[in-house]
Amino acid sequence: MSVNVREVNGNNVPRKPSFKGVKWLIAGLAAVFVAVNSFTIVPAGHTGVTLTLGEVSSNPLSEGFHVKAPFIQTVEKMSNKIQVYETPASAVSKDLQTVNSKIAVNYRLVTDKSPDMYKNVGVDYQTILITPVVQECMKSATAKYNAEQLITERESVSNEVKTALDNKLNTYGIYIEKFNIVNFDFSPEFNTAIEAKQVAEQNLLKTKTEQEQAKVIAKTEAEKKVIAANAEAEAILAQAQAQADANKLLEESLSNKVIAYEQIQKWNGVMPKVTGNSNGGLLIDVNIDDAATTSAAN
Repeated sequence: MSVNVREVNGNNVPRKPSFKGVKWLIAGLAAVFVAVNSFTIVPAGHTGVTLTLGEVSSNPLSEGFHVKAPFIQTVEKMSNKIQVYETPASAVSKDLQTVNSKIAVNYRLVTDKSPDMYKNVGVDYQTILITPVVQECMKSATAKYNAEQLITERESVSNEVKTALDNKLNTYGIYIEKFNIVNFDFSPEFNTAIEAKQVAEQNLLKTKTEQEQAKVIAKTEAEKKVIAANAEAEAILAQAQAQADANKLLEESLSNKVIAYEQIQKWNGVMPKVTGNSNGGLLIDVNIDDAATTSAAN
């Protein structure tokens, strides 16, 4: 620090140092520091939890600008965005098959529960709450299904696990948006057995299909034979009916010829009588009996 020198009665006397500028600088820095600690900004998708000398306030701060008491209050930011938790899980199925799976949980922290979560659990609630609950619910649900059902009914398993997670975590303010089973992994022996079963089922299905096709073909051929036999029978019947009709006509023709011949043989040579009737018509009277009698007398 430089020392100012002033002249008194012709003598040089050193001046006293001035701290006024330093005081203003310190005061300004202190004011800025106090001002900076007198407000907080809660970012989007977060909730502010106010701590007053370590005591948690039950009223969460929403997004935006907020004033707080400097050096006395602090604000912790709790995320309310959807977060993803992925983890491997090992369980045993109903038929005692070891099942290794990879699961993904989409969850979020409910805004109103943020102060309670911070007070009772802290900010690492994923490790403290979600991890053990997910493993427990996954083991419980897996034990209700055999290994094959875990594959064919994966959606039902996922829904059951999600419901169990909601029941256990909702009270803490954690809401499960979605639960996904990314994949199941079984032992090599079980995978081999499943593959062999699938091959056997495919072969059985192929055999059944071939049998059904053979039945259809046989049925079609039988129907064709029946249709052909019916057609042949109808043709024979029609031919027989035509022959019968022809025979009948022949018999009637012969009978008529015999009658005509007999009448000719019995004719006495007398021409038939033609008379009129009241309707203006002509009547021909041929007395066959008289002719026959006359012929016999001759």
